[in-house]
Amino acid sequence: MREAMPYDRQEIWVDFGISGLSKWFHGPWSSEASETELVVAAADWGDGIYAHTLMEDARRLLDSPLEAETIDLAWGVATGRSYVDAGDSDGRDWLRRIIGIALDRIRQDDASYAVPPLAPVRDKELTDAVLAELRAAAPDLEAAITRQDAGAATGVVPALEQVVTDVDPDLGFRLFLRGMKAYLVPVTESRYVRYHELGERFGYNEFVVDDGTLQSVPDPD
Repeated sequence: MREAMPYDRQEIWVDFGISGLSKWFHGPWSSEASETELVVAAADWGDGIYAHTLMEDARRLLDSPLEAETIDLAWGVATGRSYVDAGDSDGRDWLRRIIGIALDRIRQDDASYAVPPLAPVRDKELTDAVLAELRAAAPDLEAAITRQDAGAATGVVPALEQVVTDVDPDLGFRLFLRGMKAYLVPVTESRYVRYHELGERFGYNEFVVDDGTLQSVPDPD
């Protein structure tokens, strides 16, 4: 169960939260702005609605038992960079920066906004369903990453699995989808249908699952 949010997920027709933010870092425009500028722009999307989604995802990751390296790996695969040169920073520092920017944007509209406690997320059925799809696609995803950067796929799938099991199956599913899109991994039609069915169960707008960049191919005979 999640805390109430001031938006309807179905009305957000772009990928949202941390997974959606990763797309801002994957596109060609990412070289034209600083990391802070990209997060500020994302937080402002939809008159600030996006900021709430960033806050929720970032807080769940920050409050989780995941190591900073695991967070880096999950972020890296979603952005299409299997590892991220964070300089003197790490995954947890990055999450704190995102939370700070998102909170500033929320308080532009509501100066008295108090950050609510995170509601626990526990859904074994959805967790198992996401893990099944992630593991089925793992060889193709790892092969696509390796083609771009030999050896860089090590640890990527386990990192995504940890997000699914130890943080939130919803966030884990969205990061997995972003990785599939970033590395142009072909998805058979039957898997494509199952991804959309999972998206419906999570309450996504259909364009969160496929924004036109998911590579659907026919099932083998």
